Amino acid sequence: MTGTRAFERRRSDVVAGLVGLSGLAICGFIVRDGSVGSFERSIFESLNGLPDALEPPMRIAQLLGVLVVGPITAIVASALRRWRLAAAALLVTLGKLAAERIVWQLVSRQRPGVTEPNAIVRGGTPTTGAAFVSGHVILLTALAWVLAPYLRGGWRLAPWIVVALVSFTRIYLGAHNPLDVLGGICLGTAVGCAARLIVAVPSPEKAGTAERPGLPSGS
Repeated sequence: MTGTRAFERRRSDVVAGLVGLSGLAICGFIVRDGSVGSFERSIFESLNGLPDALEPPMRIAQLLGVLVVGPITAIVASALRRWRLAAAALLVTLGKLAAERIVWQLVSRQRPGVTEPNAIVRGGTPTTGAAFVSGHVILLTALAWVLAPYLRGGWRLAPWIVVALVSFTRIYLGAHNPLDVLGGICLGTAVGCAARLIVAVPSPEKAGTAERPGLPSGS
């Protein structure tokens, strides 16, 4: 391992985190009365109403956002001796649990099974319960933020593709409305950026030597 100069805390993470919190506040303000607007409903119905043939792969895809993915990421990072990444993965897992519960105390909106008159609820998805914000999306967005500095080239897109896929699945399966998902992305951004500021991330020019190689290094 090289010196501490191989890692840095970026001001851009402060900005991104604040933007994420601002976006969450806007989403929360819109859904504060628990209702679903006509524009949001039209987006939900267009995605939720896609063919049933998509259900089997989407039921599997949503598992990418379950809570255990955070600890699994930490275990894999530890095996590769990416200690800071392992710590960040655990931080975002705990941060997700804490942050979503704070939001639930401030904003209450039910799942589409209650708020959407024409909702198609698939794959054993609960029809009731707090829906704002999506916990799956919070976790995956936060993990994408902490993983990105350790990846290079096209691999940096991979975590965000997963975020987009699971965001889609949660609406398609009838688990969340679009603003539940967007709010999850915003909150996940804040959680992920906070973790990056706590543990620091590889400097671009030294990402390949900062820790023992394992994952594709940043450049």
